[in-house]
Amino acid sequence: MSSPGRQAVVVEPVSLDEMFTEVNGLSPQREAAFFYGLFLRGHSLDNLRRDIDVDPVLLAKWRVLQAREPLYREAIETIVPYRKRVLAIFESLITSERRQTPRYQ
Repeated sequence: MSSPGRQAVVVEPVSLDEMFTEVNGLSPQREAAFFYGLFLRGHSLDNLRRDIDVDPVLLAKWRVLQAREPLYREAIETIVPYRKRVLAIFESLITSERRQTPRYQ
């Protein structure tokens, strides 16, 4: 029940595009560069890799839930390849940095 002068709020379903703004709004190159900047500032390479990639436990849950909720199937088809692409670009930045930067002892 709404009080006088107040309007009822209608909640519109969120579109898949709105839910995946990470994928639509950013380029994988920019996101990989962001993580590379964190690496250059001393963040752990293994932690950054885990942060970029999709956790295998979470992915397993999504696979179970995709039969009941199509959103999970779309997440697997959209988010997982995007995260893998960011990780591959990040890895190439790390590899090129290691080839170019001399290590002094």
